[in-house]
Amino acid sequence: MGVTEGAVKRRHRSKQERRAIVEETLKPGASVSRIARAYDLNTNQVFAWRKLYREGRLEIPAGSKALVPVKITDALERLKASGSTKAIRNGIIDIDLGHARVRIEGAADPECVRAAVEGLIR
Repeated sequence: MGVTEGAVKRRHRSKQERRAIVEETLKPGASVSRIARAYDLNTNQVFAWRKLYREGRLEIPAGSKALVPVKITDALERLKASGSTKAIRNGIIDIDLGHARVRIEGAADPECVRAAVEGLIR
């Protein structure tokens, strides 16, 4: 069986996409109808996703790849000014998650850093 002319192909949206669309509708002054049209969605579908969002059913699983905000400070400039070349040569990573702070000095294995941060953001 082939697709007949005029048939609409449905697009699957990931939880991340649905969550982003819902969060866009929650901004002050946002219009659910306009946002739905912008994404070529039915308004009722967006309202259904908002309900799932409120129920916590659009949460991203803990093991998934997610981006976290990063702030780069002028710590390197302060280290240079203080004459601490050891810290510059070896590297320092400070991670402040609000409820926990992690400091990694020296050469850091990326997998180890990832595992540590994932453990702390759960």
